[in-house]
Amino acid sequence: MTRKIALITGASRGLGKSIALHLAAQGVDIVGTYQSKQSDAESVKAELEALGAKAQMLQLDVGDSQAFAGFTDRVGEALVALSGAARFDFLINNAGIGLYGSVTETTEEQFDLLMNIHFKGPYFLTQKLLPLLRDGGSIVNISTGLARFSLPGYSAYASMKGAVEVWTRYLAKELGPRQINVNSLAPGAIETDFGGGRTRDDANINQHIAGITALGRAGLPDDIGAAVSMLLGEGGRWITGQRIEASGGMFL
Repeated sequence: MTRKIALITGASRGLGKSIALHLAAQGVDIVGTYQSKQSDAESVKAELEALGAKAQMLQLDVGDSQAFAGFTDRVGEALVALSGAARFDFLINNAGIGLYGSVTETTEEQFDLLMNIHFKGPYFLTQKLLPLLRDGGSIVNISTGLARFSLPGYSAYASMKGAVEVWTRYLAKELGPRQINVNSLAPGAIETDFGGGRTRDDANINQHIAGITALGRAGLPDDIGAAVSMLLGEGGRWITGQRIEASGGMFL
């Protein structure tokens, strides 16, 4: 049986790392990206290989769309090294940053940075990679619970993710003839270093999140890794164009 391959942006830490490890545990080979910390990427690569997966880690700044053509060539080379063919099965647009600021405080530079990384980047990176994605494959775009509920300070970030959710539906429609399903997965508050690690490191914030969450705690990276691997399994084949929230029931 031919092993499947997933391309995951931002795979060297946080949610991307968890997604990669969960998929590797299910027999999927990984091409991951990292922005700057090569040592972290190599450490994740070793963990993936310890699970029996083949893995490649490539440098990429998802906010720099001018680099995507060259990156696509490198992806093709990495895929040939993994499987002998420049094709992959799953694309997970995960890489991102968190910026906190009210509407009155957010600068144009911050807005543009968030747009380039969270919306423009995934949009045009996906466009470049589609010729390498197998028919019958899957795309998961990571969104946020903040696209459903509103917390002061996240307007720009959440707006980009709202755009991602609309784009997800259009992708699902346009890629349907290729039998490619496309969904957005929206995490709630997760204990990572995202946004300065506020959820993980601030006990008051963590306790507050637990109090407004039906399942009574903040999320963990493995909650999201498991959810993405579920979507990419056989049980997710008939699901497309959907926003699926994995928040433990925040603000129900």
